[in-house]
Parts: sequence; C-alpha cells; structure tokens
Amino acid sequence: MKKLLLAGAVFCGIALANPAQAQIHFSVNIGIQPSWGPTGYDHVEYYYIPDIQAYYYVPDHQFVYQREGRWIFSRDLPARYRDFDLYHSHKVVINDPQPYMHFEEHRRMYDHFRGERDRQEFIRGSHDNRYAEHWHDQHEANEEWRHHDNGRHNGDRH
Repeated sequence: MKKLLLAGAVFCGIALANPAQAQIHFSVNIGIQPSWGPTGYDHVEYYYIPDIQAYYYVPDHQFVYQREGRWIFSRDLPARYRDFDLYHSHKVVINDPQPYMHFEEHRRMYDHFRGERDRQEFIRGSHDNRYAEHWHDQHEANEEWRHHDNGRHNGDRH
C-alpha cells in the first residue's frame, strides 16, 4: 500500500511540476458536424463559407453572418440565401475561437474559393466509416429537419 501511495505522490509531483505534459486533450465532434460539411476532419469548430461570406459554428449549429454591421447568430441563413446550396459550395474549416473577428483576413485568404462547386466530398455522400456510422444514426432525425434547411438542401442539424 505504501508503494502505491508513493507512486501516486510521485506522479502528482511530476504533474504539478510539468502540467503541460500531464494534460492530454483530444476532441472529436464527427457526430455533430452537418451532413453538408466536408469530410476529413475529426473536429471542426467553424466552417467559413466564402460564397456567402458567413460562418457556421458547429457546436451550437448556428450560422454567423453580418447584418447591418453586426454579427448575427442564427440556426437559419437570412432569406436572401434561401436557395443557397450548402452541399455544393466550398467550406473552409477554421478551428480558432471567434473567427468572424478576423473576417477581413478570411475574406482575402479564401475569396478564390467563391463559386467553386463539387470539389469537396461532403459527409452525407461519404463512404468513410467514421461518418457513415453517425449518418446512419442521425438519418431519421435529418429527414425531419430537411424542410428547415433553407428549402431544398436536404441538410441536417445534429
């Protein structure tokens, strides 16, 4: 028992002396990424969508866009994008907090993706097993959501 207590004390001492090595953080949010999101990412905080100069915040399932100079957070895109096709537009993954605070920089960096279609494989059409499992589990819930996703995009919100 003394050896066990000694070992625990040594580990705690090492952890306190060097907390960066003692702490491991790994985050996966595949199950909450929208079906129109591009494949290949185990974790996504935001998508930047150059065509509409807006962001999508994955954890809260909200679009972030400007209206009259203010950033709006909404589960739906504004009416002017009612027919926008989220599946066939380019998305840029950004895993920084509040990326919209760097909007001008993102606009400059990613403007060349505007109008690009069908280059990214999206989650719904993927044959990657890590997405297929979540897509199958969420399919019926997604069917219920379809009519809320700006019309005809067959999108989802997990």
